[in-house]
Amino acid sequence: MPFIALALVLVFLLLFVVIMLPLSIAMRFRAGSTRRRAWGWMITLNLGAACISATLLLITAAISNAWLPNTFVYSLIGLACGSALGLLGLASSRWETTPRGIHYTPNRWLILLITLVVTVRILYGFWRAWHALQTTPANESWLAHSGAAGSMGAGAAVLGYYVVYWAGVRRKVSRFRNAHELRVR
Repeated sequence: MPFIALALVLVFLLLFVVIMLPLSIAMRFRAGSTRRRAWGWMITLNLGAACISATLLLITAAISNAWLPNTFVYSLIGLACGSALGLLGLASSRWETTPRGIHYTPNRWLILLITLVVTVRILYGFWRAWHALQTTPANESWLAHSGAAGSMGAGAAVLGYYVVYWAGVRRKVSRFRNAHELRVR
């Protein structure tokens, strides 16, 4: 009897994930591409969180490199590619200055690209892990063949984008404040 209840809970959780994943991806794209006011404390919080996440990812990749070949290298490459995308995102964002502050609108196509990279990598990671679990010989690790190193590289690309993007937004806002303070004096 407890196995039936456990199976029902697992099926319910799986259905919840299958239904909510596309919805959460669509909501993430919508929220990521809207016009926002650049609040200094929010930018600093986002930049700090992105830096901490990137640091933890690189530490995890360095440790995982012992079991998953090339994980650290893929993470560094992903971080570099994401940083380049972050610079592209800063250049292609629309900036508006008003008397109340500075507003920005990220590039919709770039946000869509990043969202699709994450989505495709999640789906591919599930497929690749399932395939590796079925086809890996008994004396080898299925995890090493599952593509986890590539998944960490894709995650590093997203983090690299956000670290550079938030650092650039912070720089832009501080320049705006300095220029605005000089005009007020």
